[in-house]
Amino acid sequence: MKAARKTQEMQASTPGKFVPYISASQSLPELTAIAIIFGIILAIVFGAANAYLGLKVGMTVSASIPAAVISMAILRGLFRRKSILENNIVQTMTTAGEAVAAGAIFTIPALFLWDLKPSQALTIFIAITGGIMGTLMMIPLRRLLIVNEHETLPYPEGTACAEVLKSGETGGNNARMIFSGFIVGGLFKGLGDGFKLFKTSVEAKVAGLKNAMIGMDVMPAMLGVGYIIGPRIAGQMIAGGLLASLVFVPLISFFGAGNTATIFPAKDVIGHLGAGEIYANYIRYIGAGAVATGGLITLIKTLPMLFTSLRDTLTGLKRKGAGVQTLERTDQDISGKWLVFGILAVILVIAFSPMTHIGIVGAISIAVFGFLFVAVASRIVGIVGSSSLPVSGMTIATLIIVTVIYKALGMTGTQGMATALITAAIVCMALAIAGDISQDLKTGYLVGATPWKQQVAMMIGVVASGLTIGFVLVLFDQAYKLGSDALPAPKAVLMKMIVEGLMAGNLPWDLIFIGAALAITIEFLGLNSLTVAVGFYLPLATSVPIMIGGAIRWLVEKMAKDDKTRQMREETGTLFASGLIAGEALVSVIVALLIVPGIVNPDAPTKVESMLLPFALFMGLAALLWWVSVKFANKKQEG
Repeated sequence: MKAARKTQEMQASTPGKFVPYISASQSLPELTAIAIIFGIILAIVFGAANAYLGLKVGMTVSASIPAAVISMAILRGLFRRKSILENNIVQTMTTAGEAVAAGAIFTIPALFLWDLKPSQALTIFIAITGGIMGTLMMIPLRRLLIVNEHETLPYPEGTACAEVLKSGETGGNNARMIFSGFIVGGLFKGLGDGFKLFKTSVEAKVAGLKNAMIGMDVMPAMLGVGYIIGPRIAGQMIAGGLLASLVFVPLISFFGAGNTATIFPAKDVIGHLGAGEIYANYIRYIGAGAVATGGLITLIKTLPMLFTSLRDTLTGLKRKGAGVQTLERTDQDISGKWLVFGILAVILVIAFSPMTHIGIVGAISIAVFGFLFVAVASRIVGIVGSSSLPVSGMTIATLIIVTVIYKALGMTGTQGMATALITAAIVCMALAIAGDISQDLKTGYLVGATPWKQQVAMMIGVVASGLTIGFVLVLFDQAYKLGSDALPAPKAVLMKMIVEGLMAGNLPWDLIFIGAALAITIEFLGLNSLTVAVGFYLPLATSVPIMIGGAIRWLVEKMAKDDKTRQMREETGTLFASGLIAGEALVSVIVALLIVPGIVNPDAPTKVESMLLPFALFMGLAALLWWVSVKFANKKQEG
């Protein structure tokens, strides 16, 4: 800590010049073998966890802070290594796994839904080419966005992670929170879906409303997600779910009860349909229209920022080219020659790969949209954070344009749809990685990392995650079936619908336009139309446990006597909630591995059929989350 104090004194004595936690003149272990090994392991682990979460609810959660805490616990606690820069490398590689998972689950599952069964080689190709391109294209923007605009672009997740790394002496206590949540979440999932001790989903009819149902998926991960995203977002999600299950489904049932004719796309009269069938035939398409429109609204709202970002980026690059670059350790990027060579090589590989049939037109589209959206993503996350990055909106925009291009060139049918989707998937992967590495480089800038070493670490993380994400998707498809109630893959289903509609024109457009109008109405109400639309699209049972988690977060913060206590409770609860998510997700992978060879039967009856037991267990878990957030935060504050 003497070096840190000396750095802070230097910073105070040099007005106008930012000096990081570890100054450029200091040299600490950074891109070491042990950091790379742990980074690869955590990248794969968090990649699988976020893949499960994204396939379940259509969103992922940041892995940077949990990764930083785990890294400090292992490297400092077990190996007695005290380099903050090594820990930074580990969290950088870990977040690569999270970003690869996000880019994959938003698009690639659509290929499974078309029964194309993408090969491991194709999935690896999409993940690695998109991830490497996103990393390389962001590197020329680092000095402009991270250094020159240090005071104006806060990069919230990156700044928060830097603070966690700098307070590394408390890493042991924080790590215990994550590991405790991991054990509880994994045990809960294993007893429910593995040993079939109790039901993992409960539901009940609502008297007086035909086909109205309320229910809850008894899942620790959903509870953790709700706590992390907070009561406002969770409340908007459940509002969408209530609107679908308690308004639209009963409304369709009421008006269609006496109709003797079928109404497309259902193949039976509405009076004969149950709640699930009405959802599958009508609500899903309304929800798809709402989600697509919500994503595009989010993108349109960022257009001023988009054009400003592109203008400032190009201007900044011109100035940078005319200036003299410093050779300080903390300002060394990967060589420009390697960047140009790497980007051109990736584009050429994409253009002439026999696996994708993308061709030169598709490769040019990827290059253009890749650079545009990488620049936009890198700046947007600097202002609003990664959680607000409109990944789906930018991917939808890319998908619509390339689908129209391919159709005009005569590429139709299944091959045309798959090619358009793969093109958009590579762009989606690139912008997800770009937004993620921007946060990581901000963390590195604050703690005094060497940029080129972080950039190499990110590419190693991309390759490690890319080599395994295909296996995870295949495993989940074989065990749970992608697109099913178990793993609905909402964003990928939406991409599939858009491509099919543009290529074949066989969608129930009236329902989709109703969803679009619904999203616009919600936006005018001052709510986040995309969040509400996702809640509308997903089953209500998914949103309920998320809302309970958000309510716990609200209660914990409401009871805090001051801002310091509130912040400490929030951080403690977030670490435990992150453990719940990771624990359930990884046990889900284990259960899937047992389902595929037939060791575990997912359709086997539960040992206790009572609905009261899972509900009581879940509420006990919610109480535990509250207790951990309050009691352990109080102990930490007293200490």
